[in-house]
Amino acid sequence: MMRVAVAADHAGFPLKDAVIEEVRRVGAEPIDLGTHSMEPVDYPDFAEAVSREVSEGRADRGIVICGSGVGAAVAANKVPGIRAAVCHDTYSAHQGVEHDDMNVLSLGARVIGPELALELVRAFLGARFSGEERHRRRLQKVLDIEARGIGAKERVNG
Repeated sequence: MMRVAVAADHAGFPLKDAVIEEVRRVGAEPIDLGTHSMEPVDYPDFAEAVSREVSEGRADRGIVICGSGVGAAVAANKVPGIRAAVCHDTYSAHQGVEHDDMNVLSLGARVIGPELALELVRAFLGARFSGEERHRRRLQKVLDIEARGIGAKERVNG
């Protein structure tokens, strides 16, 4: 059974329970990593929690939810082995898995409605990496970029 780590910040909290229920409906096991209220929290903490579950093999896929989806995706992608994308259409949600082996879906609760969110969850969880040579070749190039970047220091401009 596929295990799916799910987390949201306070902006994504109103959508999180519906997403968890949809994960169950498609036959996967959700792992609820919070948040559990509308109390303001920081999205990077929850994006990292989901990403660690996936990168360390405790979950097969992850779903992160914040206001726009952008911040959570950016934070999730900082964890080695994570390929997260903001998706607000079903084509991207399944094509990202089929072509790019995306393993974390990021949703913007303030951008999409609950029905679309559930369609995206279904498309994401129903998709499989194609394994076609061109996609494997491109994915390897992405992994090579990641490997060269590990250990590099980043600065916050400000």
